[in-house]
Amino acid sequence: PVLGLRGIRLTLARPDVFVTQMRALLRAGLCGDLRIMLPMISTVSEIRQFRSLIAQASRRLDSEGIEHVKSFKIGIMIEVPAAAVIADCLAPEVDFFSIGTNDLIQYALAVDRNNEHVAYLYQPFHPAILRMVDSVVRSAEASNIEVSLCGEMASDPECVLLLLGLGLRRLSLSPRAIPVIKEQIRKYSVSELTELSKRSLLLATVEDVRAELAEFVATR
Repeated sequence: PVLGLRGIRLTLARPDVFVTQMRALLRAGLCGDLRIMLPMISTVSEIRQFRSLIAQASRRLDSEGIEHVKSFKIGIMIEVPAAAVIADCLAPEVDFFSIGTNDLIQYALAVDRNNEHVAYLYQPFHPAILRMVDSVVRSAEASNIEVSLCGEMASDPECVLLLLGLGLRRLSLSPRAIPVIKEQIRKYSVSELTELSKRSLLLATVEDVRAELAEFVATR
């Protein structure tokens, strides 16, 4: 199920399979910069369980005399609302965050964006979404870890203005969206976008946020 045995939950439920994957990651890490990102994290204990398992995998490789990487970075996807709420608790446990907006919006607003009856409620400009993104970014900054964002918000020329204003500097988007986004962000200064986002965080409705954004664009 969508809200069930997925991501880190599934892998922790199948440690026999998971350990094999971790062994492969540690061996492949010799060929480059290894960064492991854990999906569907909702608790600190899940991260700690992962660290315990990967430490076991490393010890086994040592005992077998198999060469593997000893230094690597661990990050998490922030796509469950619970993770966004406790981002300040999660940040000290990892090296980077990646905000997965597609799932975060769906779970936070209880909306299946592929269902025609409720798809209209899938709203990236919802004040709750903007405040969650802001909270995650602030938590990452406080712990001095990297934070990036992926999902359709990153490819939206309007959303990207708010995202940059909230402090995001790493965005993952489709190749064909890159020229449009680059052209858009070149029009404004960081200070302008920061002020725009500060004002938007105080608004109560999607309509208010859109109106604020429209006025900002029209006056520049």
